[in-house]
Amino acid sequence: MSTLPSKAVPSKALETFPNPSPGRDYHIHMLIPEFTCLCPKTGQPDFATLILDYIPDAKCIELKSLKLYTWSYRDEGHFHEEVTNRILDDLVAAIQPRFMRLTAKFYVRGGIFTNVLAEHRKIGWQAQPQVDLIEFEKQSNTRD
Repeated sequence: MSTLPSKAVPSKALETFPNPSPGRDYHIHMLIPEFTCLCPKTGQPDFATLILDYIPDAKCIELKSLKLYTWSYRDEGHFHEEVTNRILDDLVAAIQPRFMRLTAKFYVRGGIFTNVLAEHRKIGWQAQPQVDLIEFEKQSNTRD
């Protein structure tokens, strides 16, 4: 009998957990460099790096379930545009973020690199103005 933990299996189930700081807009950035699916025309594997950026509302995405979720596409045929939007739709349905952007950077196929960027904004949500710390430092009396 093996004492190794049970093997993880691909799954479309996305687990979440409560946002520990729901009163603040903060940016979560994730890099998923091992995404694979199949070309629906040729059956050949397509490889991509997924870049997920989001501002959570009430919930956040649990990382292991995200790994298993992206792994679940490995043997499925999808066009780049379709799979990027489908993943975004599933993530939005799971956590209803204030803002979410998914960038899929597919590796070269037929001499062409494809990047697909899809976004979601919660109705009524506005990004806070970005603070320019360089400008602040220029005006500070602690700098020469």
